[in-house]
Amino acid sequence: MGEQNPGGGRKAAEAAKRAPGGAAAGGRKAAAGAEAGGAGKAVPAKKKTAPAKPSVAKKAAGAKAAAKKAATTKAATKKAGATNVTTKKAIKKKPVAVPEKATADVKGASGVKTVSAKAPAAESRTALVRRARRINRELAEVFPYAHPELDFDNPFQLVVATVLSAQTTDLRVNQTTPALFAKYPTPEDLAAANPEEVEEILRPTGFFRAKTKSVMGLSKALVENYGGEVPGRLEELVKLPGVGRKTAFVVLGNAFGRPGITVDTHFQRLVRRWQWTEQTDPDKIEAEIGALFPKSDWTDLSHHVIWHGRRICHARKPACGACPIAPLCPAYGEGETDPEKAKKLLKYEKGGFPGQRLNPPQSYLDAGGKPAPPLGAG
Repeated sequence: MGEQNPGGGRKAAEAAKRAPGGAAAGGRKAAAGAEAGGAGKAVPAKKKTAPAKPSVAKKAAGAKAAAKKAATTKAATKKAGATNVTTKKAIKKKPVAVPEKATADVKGASGVKTVSAKAPAAESRTALVRRARRINRELAEVFPYAHPELDFDNPFQLVVATVLSAQTTDLRVNQTTPALFAKYPTPEDLAAANPEEVEEILRPTGFFRAKTKSVMGLSKALVENYGGEVPGRLEELVKLPGVGRKTAFVVLGNAFGRPGITVDTHFQRLVRRWQWTEQTDPDKIEAEIGALFPKSDWTDLSHHVIWHGRRICHARKPACGACPIAPLCPAYGEGETDPEKAKKLLKYEKGGFPGQRLNPPQSYLDAGGKPAPPLGAG
């Protein structure tokens, strides 16, 4: 039997060595081939790769940016809120008080009048003059019988009565002067009187010693300097003892028919309430009010204002609900606005009571006014 071919075995081994990866590599190639073409074989499907998670540094940077954005938004919101609060405060700022509308029935010369109250807006000089003069016209309709509320028969009696009216009422003066003038009818008589007797007569008026000195002094001055006659000039009247500008204008306007403004306590109070002036000095008030009216109106204007102050526009509790000039009054509402309650506050003839004069003018009596009772009566 012949010999097997030994060279064939060696050649196969050497070929196997030269093949890369040897048998293992071949096995791996076979497995790979089976995976690629083995759709029918149970080989697990390849898992999807999940997105990469952000690193810690990236997370920190994002959180920082979000915090910064939130802080910016919060600051903007706070600023907007503060602006809104400021705006609301500005909107809620209390406006200038304007009186509510009201009606009042006031019996005047022409019967019953119904008025509605409304405060005047900021006024120009022209508007102020118009409103002031309209108030005077309205009051002239309500008080057509307005007159000086001191009883007198001549200039001497008027100047003495006006001096005595300081710190008391016209009514008390009117109840006192009849006895004084009955005993001392002329300046000569009063100048030569016994001071103690005069003091006793004037005691009811208060400050009777000082008033005695004044009326006896002015009587003496009239006798010595003016022949016992009351002068009709302002410059001369104010030189008399106890006579100031107010007294002088009362005498000039009512005894001599010469225009003058009487700035008493009622007049001062009302012209400030009506915003005709802000002055408090009587001389300055006189000058400012005088500039609003023709000189011919001054005396009657004084009567109208004073009468209104005594009867309706009182110092402590004005009868606003019964006021005929409520639509023209910036101070409407300071007093009682209810019409029925306000009517109960009216004084003198407006309230159905006697006036201040024992011997009032006939026009006052014709309008329903009642004379005051004498001293000690009732």
